Amino acid sequence: MKTAIAKGLFNSHPYLEYRKLVSDLLLENKSTGSEQSDDLTNYSTLNETRMNRLDKTMKISEENSVKLKSLEREYIWLVISEGWCGDAAQLLPIVNKMAIESGKIELSIVLRDENDALMNLFLTNNSKSIPIVIIVDKQTGELMGHWGPRPKGAITLIQDYKKEFGVVDETAKTNLQLWYLHDKGISTQNELLELMQEIDS
Repeated sequence: MKTAIAKGLFNSHPYLEYRKLVSDLLLENKSTGSEQSDDLTNYSTLNETRMNRLDKTMKISEENSVKLKSLEREYIWLVISEGWCGDAAQLLPIVNKMAIESGKIELSIVLRDENDALMNLFLTNNSKSIPIVIIVDKQTGELMGHWGPRPKGAITLIQDYKKEFGVVDETAKTNLQLWYLHDKGISTQNELLELMQEIDS
């Protein structure tokens, strides 16, 4: 566990470096990850636009800002992601803003397909769902907890859709993006903060 996390941290990128990596690959008509396809490149392009918008518009609520600043210890949030992932595009800008706001959290992003051993420690129902936020104590390097791949409301939305229609299709993906749009990052902030306060105390 500790070795996989240490390796992940070694291979990780700060937020802006991750954004640049995704953008540079798109210039070559590529996406991050071991698999390449037109679909994945198209998703990455769409996500790039989404993240640019969210970086500008995403706000941390005043109440959550106070909670973030009152964390006692320092942490690393190591996030497993890929440029083509729609959930990651919605969640990374929030996670980044929260880390900056706290002054106690260092954000690092690691690519799923290049870090198999790490990903396999954080499977969701045996699948490599991302993003996953891995919470590490900065001083000790100990794993303190993890969160992801989606806020509870988004998980429920997809589960209900799958129950009714048997698949996660483009309609489901559109519904999910609309859910994120209306939620404005509040669920993610609240869920992550609840977890952080538990860990910190």
